[in-house]
Amino acid sequence: MLNYLKILLIAGVAAICSFGACNKEKAEEPPQTQTTLFERLGGIDTISALVDQFIVNIAGDEIINTRFAPTISDPARARLFRLNLIDQICAGSGGPCTYKGLTMKAAHKEMNITQAEFDALVGDLVSALDQLNVGEIEKKELLRILGPMQAEIVSR
Repeated sequence: MLNYLKILLIAGVAAICSFGACNKEKAEEPPQTQTTLFERLGGIDTISALVDQFIVNIAGDEIINTRFAPTISDPARARLFRLNLIDQICAGSGGPCTYKGLTMKAAHKEMNITQAEFDALVGDLVSALDQLNVGEIEKKELLRILGPMQAEIVSR
């Protein structure tokens, strides 16, 4: 039993040292503050620009633009769509917004969205992220947050 405790003690010290507690230089560095994805994206201004570019990309995407034509051509619906997207990305990325729109399941009920259409939409978002020079880490993190919605959107 004593040998077992010694091994645990040695393993604990090794683990602490491996995380930098035994490294004097690291111990003297000020603690780094963890920022939210919302902050790393650039806040509401960048998210708004991202959504605007995303909508432009959707409108030009021949795979899905007909699905969005009724929304984009109606100023009231287009405004609500834009604001809901901004709130959804803002809230999902840790920002101060609250998404007030329908659930993805309710919003896409009986639309028979295909996997190809969903993939095109994701491609339009990735393109918007690239057009705004969003970093790879932030891009992947945002896609991981939004990705689970696929199950509620794709129905055929």
